[in-house]
Amino acid sequence: MIAITGATGQLGRLTIAALQRLQPGIPIVAAVRSPEKAADLKRSGVDVRLADYDRPETLATAFHGVDKLLLISSNDLGGRLAQHKAVIDAAKQADVGLIAYTSILHTDTSKLDLTIEHRTTEAYLKASGVPYVLLRNGWYTENDTAALASVLQHGAFIGSSGVGRISWAARADYAEAAAHVLLGDGHAGRVYELAGDNGLTMADLAAETAKLAGKRIAYADLPQKDFAGALLGAGLPEALATMLADSSAKAADGELFDDGRALSRLIGRPTTPVRETVAEALRALG
Repeated sequence: MIAITGATGQLGRLTIAALQRLQPGIPIVAAVRSPEKAADLKRSGVDVRLADYDRPETLATAFHGVDKLLLISSNDLGGRLAQHKAVIDAAKQADVGLIAYTSILHTDTSKLDLTIEHRTTEAYLKASGVPYVLLRNGWYTENDTAALASVLQHGAFIGSSGVGRISWAARADYAEAAAHVLLGDGHAGRVYELAGDNGLTMADLAAETAKLAGKRIAYADLPQKDFAGALLGAGLPEALATMLADSSAKAADGELFDDGRALSRLIGRPTTPVRETVAEALRALG
């Protein structure tokens, strides 16, 4: 039995879909804060269980009988370490045999502010005594295509990454990698640095988008403070705007680049090209 935390989120849903595709009939637990949002998962045969990161008493019950657990990192920036610890403690109490944790690329050496909570979670997981595997996910292409409507309106992507190369991969690629690890053997103790096959710059992303959209799209490189201000002006929460601006600025120094191709080896195919994710996002906009 495999359990997925945060199962109603984008990565969680994609991982469940990948598990069902790769091994139909595999028992899956969707461990979720709001079971009412998982009615579609229940209809597909998934066991939906209440699992609230902030209510530890719900977690051990949710993990009863689970062999492997995918701990998808919380999106509560600044507050997720306590949540992750609660999940790890509950999994240990429930005798879960393996925890796979979605960390971030090069957590042990990265200068991104985003890595701080991941690094501490990794250390706590290693010390827990529960067998683990670290899935250090790189940058999702969707992190940038999410702003496509605004990009088309203003004719530009904005950021602070200069000519730094970013190893984008589609969220579904990372989900499929997680599914392969959860379904396979011999992964305990492994650390996977997961990233797209090809590193591109923000200017490359703008050029690909321009070709597909049939209109001029530029890349405007801004100082980190100005980029954070623009994100705040667009309505993003301060913690998220600050994190994205920090990550973009440090991408200029290669912090979002990796050419090890561990992701494509895990999924047994090349990672999804950026242009395909952009094209999908354009179709979704109509």
